[in-house]
Amino acid sequence: MLEDIIHNAIGSNIVCDFLDVSGDGKHFDAVIVTNEFVGKNLVARHRLVYKALGDRMKEEIHALSMKVYTPEEWSKLNG
Repeated sequence: MLEDIIHNAIGSNIVCDFLDVSGDGKHFDAVIVTNEFVGKNLVARHRLVYKALGDRMKEEIHALSMKVYTPEEWSKLNG
């Protein structure tokens, strides 16, 4: 499944504290929590994920919604 491919591509290139990918086969949602986002703005975080996905963003993945957090942000969000 494409969800697994996305999950594996991100997880293989970014050390994640939490990673969840879901979707319907065309549109996907990802929640990514990593220390690699510390000090990076939203655009830089998305670029890091796009780099991890490589050409898949151009060829296989048509829509990916990302929620990207540092562990500290994630902890505050989840109490």
